[in-house]
Amino acid sequence: MSPFEHRRVLVIGGFGFIGVNLTERLHALGARLTIATRSIQRHPEAATDATSQGARIVEADLRDEAAMRAAVAGQDIVFNLAGQSGAVRSMEDPFTDLDINCRGNLVLLEALRAENRSAKLVFVSSRLAYGRAGSKPVTEDDIANPTSMHAMHKLAVEKYLEIHGRVHGLLFAIARLTNPYGPGQPSDRTAYGVVNHMIHRALAGDTIPVYGDGRQQRDYIYIDDAVAALLRMGESAASNGRTYNVGSGIGTALVDMARAITAMAGGRVELIDWPSLAERIETGDFVADIGRIRRELAWEPRVSLAEGLERTVSFYRAHAA
Repeated sequence: MSPFEHRRVLVIGGFGFIGVNLTERLHALGARLTIATRSIQRHPEAATDATSQGARIVEADLRDEAAMRAAVAGQDIVFNLAGQSGAVRSMEDPFTDLDINCRGNLVLLEALRAENRSAKLVFVSSRLAYGRAGSKPVTEDDIANPTSMHAMHKLAVEKYLEIHGRVHGLLFAIARLTNPYGPGQPSDRTAYGVVNHMIHRALAGDTIPVYGDGRQQRDYIYIDDAVAALLRMGESAASNGRTYNVGSGIGTALVDMARAITAMAGGRVELIDWPSLAERIETGDFVADIGRIRRELAWEPRVSLAEGLERTVSFYRAHAA
């Protein structure tokens, strides 16, 4: 039997790119699913599909104390995928990023403290928390040195979790996610998901802009593998209080990724100058060391980059048609 069979699971931000894929998998595993979204009106088709599969949908802003207390009550596991994305956007408007990503998460933690201390919380953080990590694979014990407000706020939430765990006994696990890609991200969402954005542009016949020479290494993970890691963190007591890199462990130059996409989907790559602000907060190379999650949770990625790109291009081509 699935470890999620009949378990009460809340997914906050369940209609985003990761959320849609996670909730579909939870439904297949037999979870008693609740999806919290800031606006049902923004996701009418996803809400209809989820409701038809038996999920309960609640409209709840992460910053709304009463709504969060009601949402977490009675849940066994909470996945928090909600938040504002975009490192550059966080520098242009740091107060909104602070309000959503820090105050919102603190509201959630206080709701759990007040209503449901026995629930397990899985928080999706970011590889951006490390900042400029260098060319070596980065471990969870490497010093975090964020270069943007968004990354700093993600790191702050990780510290909130540690304090709530130590003082209030909150159960949690943290996923420092690299660059996920795959089916399920609408073409108009560009603040998050560089690979999906490139594929959408290629299929539309547009150029794919790449900053600088594009040699910066990135670690890309297919969405099914990312979801599998989150589920393993949610179900396993071994992950309690732990932080995990969730990536492929393989670096690929951004320009090589763009060229692989154009070879499959069309379009062409265009090297352009860095925008000034983006260049100042750029982190450079990043490849995750995924040894910890392999050892402790017996998880590892299964979908190669070539296979993942093929699946993703095929999906978006079919939906564009």
